[in-house]
Amino acid sequence: MKTYFDAISKIEYEGPKSDNPLAFRHYDKDKLVMGKRLEEHLRFAVCYWHNFCWEGKDIFGLGTGTMNRPWHQPGDEMEMARMKMDVAFDFMAKLGAPYWCWHDYDIAPEGASIKESRNNFAAMLDVAEQKMAETGVKLLWGTANAFSNPRYMCGAATNPNPEVFAYAASQVQNAMAATHRLGGENYVLWGGREGYQNLMNTDLKRESEQLGRFLQMVVEYKHAIGFKGTILLEPKPQEPTKHQYDYDTATVFGFLQRFGLEKEIKVNIEVNHATLAGHSFHHEIATAASLGILGSVDANRGDYQNGWDTDQFPNSVDEMVLPCYEIIKAGGFTTGGFNFDTKLRRESIAPDDMFHGHIGAMDTLALAYTKAADLYESGELQKVIENRYAGWNTELGEKILSGGVNLKDLSQWAVDNDIDPKPQSGKQEYLENLVNRFIHK
Repeated sequence: MKTYFDAISKIEYEGPKSDNPLAFRHYDKDKLVMGKRLEEHLRFAVCYWHNFCWEGKDIFGLGTGTMNRPWHQPGDEMEMARMKMDVAFDFMAKLGAPYWCWHDYDIAPEGASIKESRNNFAAMLDVAEQKMAETGVKLLWGTANAFSNPRYMCGAATNPNPEVFAYAASQVQNAMAATHRLGGENYVLWGGREGYQNLMNTDLKRESEQLGRFLQMVVEYKHAIGFKGTILLEPKPQEPTKHQYDYDTATVFGFLQRFGLEKEIKVNIEVNHATLAGHSFHHEIATAASLGILGSVDANRGDYQNGWDTDQFPNSVDEMVLPCYEIIKAGGFTTGGFNFDTKLRRESIAPDDMFHGHIGAMDTLALAYTKAADLYESGELQKVIENRYAGWNTELGEKILSGGVNLKDLSQWAVDNDIDPKPQSGKQEYLENLVNRFIHK
């Protein structure tokens, strides 16, 4: 398996004029941006599931995948898992991404029983720990796959059967402990089937209370084991369910408040999930930042002509500048980063295709982030916003917000002063041109 990527050398930065397709043109990890190395700003991660577990199947391909990789062939499952991990860490080391992310059953095969599954996972954790020490690749986050097995067809924490809830709790506890052991900086919860297909057989109140209690238990366990990372919840509106309870960032925040968890859990925002919810990625980032729950990002994109989650590599600097601007304005990532929750197209079956996808995505985000930093440091957007809301810093504005005036008195003040406020331009076209100047200069 060590020969799978042998034809490819370590990917280096060669600059914007390079015509080498296996080199970075914009991602110079040591470049100082706002006093910090670009690598420390972006905190790139490679996902294990799409890159090394997915076989290239689609819903019409039935059991046939297109990738035909050696570690997907029939054989001893644990041996295949070890071979797969050899390839994965060879890839990550050559790419130069500082982090990786996994689900529990990505790195170890699910066994015939809960005990066998845990034993498989424990054995592969030993291998992962060794590989991380050898390569220096760190863990951005771990998570549990509590959605693929048929037992979860009606949800995990929201399942009508409490034994399924308990099985999911066991998986999450084990994956959290593993994340803690490997020095993971976050732990992610994705409620892939925490929702409903129809309301005729669904008790919404009961299911939301079950999910709330599950999240409380996760937070309790985090503190019990001394895990210092961040718990992240990943919003998604639907697919595979008709409706999922973590629909978008605002919905998640309301849910967290309901169960007293808004100070304990943040969001892991995926670009393609944002657009499926009818939002822009920019909107979801800005919303999370405004609510104080911006945690991490799954960087990808959807296809404008497809109504499902296509998980393609990000390739538009224009679309990424303003979300990066919001991240910078919020203080940048702390424990989070940009994880490439992306997969190759089913037709991209050559070993170097995986490198091309990640190189392009890393260059895209590096260029977008540096342009966003220039925009932020100019102060021009912020100046427009400050001027637009300047009235709220006057005596009137402060009195309203501080509760120093009631509705009746404010109404009388408006009449006594015969106020006649005039509309002022929002200057949208000017601002669009301003942002474009920074993007294309």
